[in-house]
Amino acid sequence: MCPDAARACLCGTKRRVDDTTPDRSSPWGNSTVLTVRPKVAELVFQLYGRPLHPELFKVCKTRTVRRGQYEARVDITTAGHVVSWRYQGLTLTEVATSAHFPMPEKRRLLSYRLKGERHDQVNCRGGANYQVSFQLEQVDPSVFWGYQQDLFGDVDAEGLMFRFDSSGRIALGALSYIHIESRARSLQVQAFHTFPDDHAIVKSQSRFEVP
Repeated sequence: MCPDAARACLCGTKRRVDDTTPDRSSPWGNSTVLTVRPKVAELVFQLYGRPLHPELFKVCKTRTVRRGQYEARVDITTAGHVVSWRYQGLTLTEVATSAHFPMPEKRRLLSYRLKGERHDQVNCRGGANYQVSFQLEQVDPSVFWGYQQDLFGDVDAEGLMFRFDSSGRIALGALSYIHIESRARSLQVQAFHTFPDDHAIVKSQSRFEVP
């Protein structure tokens, strides 16, 4: 369950983040690993009003964005992705990861099991705003493999792609693809993660806005 301080964020409601303590710790860190996906049923989607320690994640591919008054780091991780967005001392960290990973509860603003479809929004101090929608689709094998093939062919200069090792049950491994669109007042991140063992696709779209 989510902590009491974050409970008001859930089920499509809005929450205001008013902590004015600047974040002086750096969330940037990186390591590279080849591995396989967790089961799709284990996934959670979370948002924190703070940086998270980089050693919590094994990073497969990364991109840093600096635009206007904000900066962000976008990582493909072994379980999903991490987006850490910073603006005038405020940090928002979005995480798609396994529920079995020991994630902190301090300043956790949103927490969902990754299933079905969800939309949410968080209003932050200083007028910054975060919006997210995500969905989990489980499809027929032929539809899944066609989608994965199309996804592999859609890589562009603004995107990140990583192909995972096979789990052993199926010859081809999972894919993660993240498209990043940065503008002076907003950052939009579209993430696509495939799960071959489950014939499942996780899609999310997040938007970070400054006033």
